[in-house]
Amino acid sequence: MSPRNAWTPAPPRVRAIVAQLVVQLGTEIRDERVRRGWTLRGLAERAGVSVAMTQGVEAGTGSSIEGYVRLAVALGLVPDFTILRERAAASRGIDPVHAAMGELEARQIRPHAPVHLDEPYQHYQFAGRADLIAVTRDGTAMLHVENRTRFPDIGGFAGSYNSKRAFLVRALGRHIVDPARVRSETHVVVALWSSEVLHALRIREESFRAIAPDPTDAFSDWWSGTPPRSGSTSSLVVLDPLARGRVRPWIGLDDARRAEPRYRGYAEALAALKAARVA
Repeated sequence: MSPRNAWTPAPPRVRAIVAQLVVQLGTEIRDERVRRGWTLRGLAERAGVSVAMTQGVEAGTGSSIEGYVRLAVALGLVPDFTILRERAAASRGIDPVHAAMGELEARQIRPHAPVHLDEPYQHYQFAGRADLIAVTRDGTAMLHVENRTRFPDIGGFAGSYNSKRAFLVRALGRHIVDPARVRSETHVVVALWSSEVLHALRIREESFRAIAPDPTDAFSDWWSGTPPRSGSTSSLVVLDPLARGRVRPWIGLDDARRAEPRYRGYAEALAALKAARVA
């Protein structure tokens, strides 16, 4: 008989939550260390842990709860797991930050082309929802946006996104586009401009370049109201849904490698969104 307190294998949803929490905590620790100008060794010595463990935490490979608390206390941070409540809300489909990203995109694109948000699709065994679809009035160009506030499972995300790239035009053919008329497909991953996302992009850069290998020119054309006439592209940008003024609120993957974050993580973006709504 197995011990009464032995753990059974965690279900996929639990593994996904653990993975995203590990990345989030590692990102916050790394950002604070960099802000203070400390080296990995300097932080490790102050926390009384090994350099290897500190590096692993920042890379998102995990540690014990005590390890996280030691590092956080050494940095003057208050360990806080309230982020789990925000994640739980998002897992139930309540994601105000995701919705704010779609709102900003729709406001920019709608004057130039009809926009469809959270559009369901079905193509044989592939089914799901497209966050934003825009099609020019003559039906020759289509924009598909996949909004992401985090990347807890890059493999799962890649599979879902790539299936949309392959089948979306045909899946939407009955009621939104005529596949025979489409000459231009622009697929874009739009990610939240946060430390959490930037960290994921930097440690998995080649994976993201394989998923979104193209420059952002086509998305820039859509943003400015002149959709491309031909070609099929897949690119990635990071976006600040609360950006104001005339400055473009997004940057491409190349610039994201060097950019400063607008938010430390999802929780900070959510707090900023709530504050903006109250103001």
